[in-house]
Formats: sequence, C-alpha cells, structure tokens
Amino acid sequence: MSANKAKRDLLSLQDLTSEEVLYLFELTEFLKKDKNQQTHHIQGHSVGLLFQKPSNRTRVSFEVGIAQLGGNCIYLGPEEINLGKRESVPDVAKTLSRYLSAIVARTNTHKDLIELGKQAAVPVINGLSDLFHPCQALADLFSIKEKFGKLQGLTLGFIGDGNNVSHSLLLGCAKVGMNMKMATPKNYEPDPEIFKIAQGLAKETGAKLTVTKTPEEAAKGADVIYADVWVSMGQEKEEKKRLEDFNGYQINKELVKHANKDYIFMHCLPAHRGQEVTEDVIDNDRSIIFDQAENRMHVQKAVLVFLLNKRS
Repeated sequence: MSANKAKRDLLSLQDLTSEEVLYLFELTEFLKKDKNQQTHHIQGHSVGLLFQKPSNRTRVSFEVGIAQLGGNCIYLGPEEINLGKRESVPDVAKTLSRYLSAIVARTNTHKDLIELGKQAAVPVINGLSDLFHPCQALADLFSIKEKFGKLQGLTLGFIGDGNNVSHSLLLGCAKVGMNMKMATPKNYEPDPEIFKIAQGLAKETGAKLTVTKTPEEAAKGADVIYADVWVSMGQEKEEKKRLEDFNGYQINKELVKHANKDYIFMHCLPAHRGQEVTEDVIDNDRSIIFDQAENRMHVQKAVLVFLLNKRS
C-alpha cells in the first residue's frame, strides 16, 4: 500500500483484503450485467495509461472500460514519457497527479511501480510489472467463480514459469481459499519471498499451495488447468534455452486426462499454440480463454470504481 493516506493503490494483491477481493467480484458481476448503463460511475475522471511495454488486452480493456464508465482515457506510450530516463519517476508521478484521477502503469520493473505509488497523489494500478499482474489474476479468479459458482476448495494447476502471472495467482488463490499446484522446471520456481507471503495468507483461508517439477502432479485432480507462454516479453534472448528447459511441460490431451472430468482450461494470452499448449486443448469447448480476456475489462472497471470511490 502506498504511504499516501489519501488514496489506495493496487500494486499487487497484497494491497487488497480477502473481503475486498470478494467485494470486487460482486461489483464486477454488477457492472458486467448492464455495461450500457454505467456512464455515471467515473464521469468527470481522467485516467492515464502509462505504458513502458506494448499491450493488446490491457490497453484496449482499460480504454473501453473507462469509456463505458463515463471517464476519459489518455494513453502515454514509451516514447511520450520514457519513464526514468527522459524524466524521473517522482516528477512524472507528481505531474500526472495534477491532471489525472488515476494512473494505470505497465512498467519494466516493479521498483518503478512502487516509486510511482509513493510519489503519486492519485491511485496507481499495476497494469503489469516484472513481479505482478494483479488485474490478470483478479480476472482469472472471477472467471473461475463464474464457471463453478465458487472458489474455495477448488484446485488450479498452473504449468509454466514462476512469473508475474503465477505470483499474482498464488496470492489470489491464497486470499480466496483456492488450492494451487504449480509445475515448473528447476530454476524457474516462483520468487521465494512471494511464495512465503502467499503461504502465510493460505494458512488463514485453508488454501494449499505447492510447487512441483512434475506437470502430471500439478494437473492431477485440478479443476482448472492454466498455461502461460514459456518466453515472455523481454526474454527473447533466452528463447532457445527456455524452450529446451520447458520440454515436457506442454499441456496436451494426454496431460489434461489427469485433471477432473469437468476441468476448464485457461491462458492469459498471448498464446503460442504448439509450444506451451496444443490446439486441441486451447481451442476446444473446455477453454475459457476469451471469457478471461473479456473479464479483464469488467474486473478493471470494478477496480477503478472501488479505488476512485475510496479516494473520494
């Protein structure tokens, strides 16, 4: 949480209580039901998208969602700001705070995001950093709740990298009482400190979090099978080694046989069919990847309404 007492930030799911996560899901459901009658919720507010990385879902879902809520959106790409190089992070945060009601930041490093949160007088929302992707995880959990009617006691099998998405899912699952089994090769495990924090949260809700090197173990008895790319933005130089290290971790029709019979498949996208997942898994009727993509917009609308109301 930011040191600024006048506002709330969403830099990671640590910034929300378990009760607030569930409240956001209720608000998301409400906003999703009648998206054409929402233009009063943040009317008069301008939200800036401060992006150091390219985006498809994050940018479009925020821009359209802000418009649906009656707000104004301003996109600031890498060339406009060049955060920390052309202008210091504190100066950017303090300047934008004079114009905007909230800042959505997609940064190369979580350190820059923390600094933005400290220096900005308005709410800062993490649109992706190297450590966390809270909006993605919230949308994922909302999507699961939508399909199963509950979260507590379900099991998510994540097969992939210890990255920003898996970090946020670990925290999110821990907060809502959902089990998570993660399979990843040696040296690709989640950050030990983040996993320790998630384990502490899990003790309060009864969730069980485990990390294994065996994909079959993560898939066994899972209600949700979740994939992410093996090579993310900024890791292109590591592609050859990563593809070798993740050999055997592909989600295919043989692997999903270990899951519960009514399992669903999820992927945060973009996807590389034939690498981390086969076409017959990602494109069949158990896949909810485009429900996830749509729900990014609805969850992010709920986050904006929640944070801007908290501030006022």
